[in-house]
Amino acid sequence: MSKSSYRSLDVWQEARVLTKEIYILTRSFPRIETFGLVSQMRRAALSIACNIAEGQGRWNPRDYRRFVLIARGSTFELEAQIIIAADIGYIDDPEPLIERTNEIAKKLNGLLRYLRKMQRTRPVTRYL
Repeated sequence: MSKSSYRSLDVWQEARVLTKEIYILTRSFPRIETFGLVSQMRRAALSIACNIAEGQGRWNPRDYRRFVLIARGSTFELEAQIIIAADIGYIDDPEPLIERTNEIAKKLNGLLRYLRKMQRTRPVTRYL
């Protein structure tokens, strides 16, 4: 990985925007959901961007890859929560958000492929 920051990654930028949208969207959910679905959706969305950042701060591609895998898992978790929120009637049209999570998952898959390649071609050293 180059010396550029995680902030320059398209996938991180998209995850950041999605997190903001989830925070705004969940403001309209019923108060009874504050410690339920609202909290879960916000944490899953936040986890995507934060794990990308934390992973890049690690010492080697193997650790970075592990955190990107966690971010990918959070992406699917958020997608499931979006679907459930729509099923309950909290979201009218979940498709744009589902498409966004799918796009982020694809980009995370690309980052994972890159990190796998780096793991094979470089000794375990700090790469930032």
